[in-house]
Amino acid sequence: MKVVPVDQLSSSDLHVDAIYQGGRKGNAGDDPLPTLMRVDSQGGFRYRGKVKGKLEMLVLMTSMNDADWPDDLDSETGIFTYYGDNKKPGRELHDTGRDGNLILKTIFEDSRAGAEGRGVVPPIFLFSSAGVSRDVRFLGLAVPGASDLDASEELVAIWRNVKGSRFQNYRARFTVLDAAQMSRSWIDSIIAGQPNHGLAPDAWKTWRKTGKRKALIAGRTLEYRSRAEQLPDDKDGQALIAAVREHFKGRPHAFEHCAAALARLMIPDIAGLDVTRPSRDGGRDAVGQLRVGTGPSSILVDFALEAKCYSPPTAVGVKDMSRLISRLRHRQFGVLVTTSCVDLQAYKEIKEDQHPILILSAKDIVDLLRRNGRGSVPAVKTWLEEEFPKED
Repeated sequence: MKVVPVDQLSSSDLHVDAIYQGGRKGNAGDDPLPTLMRVDSQGGFRYRGKVKGKLEMLVLMTSMNDADWPDDLDSETGIFTYYGDNKKPGRELHDTGRDGNLILKTIFEDSRAGAEGRGVVPPIFLFSSAGVSRDVRFLGLAVPGASDLDASEELVAIWRNVKGSRFQNYRARFTVLDAAQMSRSWIDSIIAGQPNHGLAPDAWKTWRKTGKRKALIAGRTLEYRSRAEQLPDDKDGQALIAAVREHFKGRPHAFEHCAAALARLMIPDIAGLDVTRPSRDGGRDAVGQLRVGTGPSSILVDFALEAKCYSPPTAVGVKDMSRLISRLRHRQFGVLVTTSCVDLQAYKEIKEDQHPILILSAKDIVDLLRRNGRGSVPAVKTWLEEEFPKED
């Protein structure tokens, strides 16, 4: 991984996934972005230009560790999910200190206004915390929206409830463009107020001209995940999944209903999903149908779901997986939901034999809960008690 030291920030190009080091004095002055991009040293939204005039450059900075607002980069699709800056109750959607949500509203509206609108959308540079001091990692050059999303899904105002107070914040979807390097000459021309966009990457110039987004896609070389990759690695995440296990302790059939609800969160196009009776499940905890397409042209694809409320070190093994695979009929797929993980040997076998099984592990469950406004143990417990109450 390329690492750019602090004394080279002002002259360095931007390289995807490179680390840009900050100072080591232990204060806000350690932030490398003011030197690297000539922007402010605070906040997620940093820019050059005027919010209600013309924006010349937009830098989005994320820690990637806010459990309630989980920004995320899907490297396999090139889609970056970013949450706005109205993260606490008490203010209107666009009434934020750094005008972040107003910026989002503006750039997404402009991006949908043809070539003329795209022409005023500033270059958007994405950075995340590198995990050491105030060092940052460059995630890439982005544009609003995604080619496989409906316009109504690109920028969505979502509701959250904190201690009885309801408020809205934006969830924005960006496409990270297929551009490995941004030249210092281009960045310096923007900073100088005389942007020479002829120096910009081809993918960005193509988007401005035609609206076509060429995403930076990085497919997985390892198709199965280790145990560690399937389990939450932070204490808050571990507490969330522990709350789920505790709620269904000694009640495995009750967890099947929760697993069905989690599957719906992960796959919104599920048209129907019915939990089977314990004595008549035929080896499947639930059966459902996935709707592919819309309207009269859509089709329904059958699938089977298996739920395992396990606690590590217990994992879903070959025997459990074989049980699900044996119940799949022709042209069906399977969904396995577990509060633990899948044993490495079982995971390898389903991948190597190309069985159509979707794995929803403990880490996936935690990510789903966080994305849906249940990023704290009290919020998860409330959801579990309301949706899956314990029998008297």
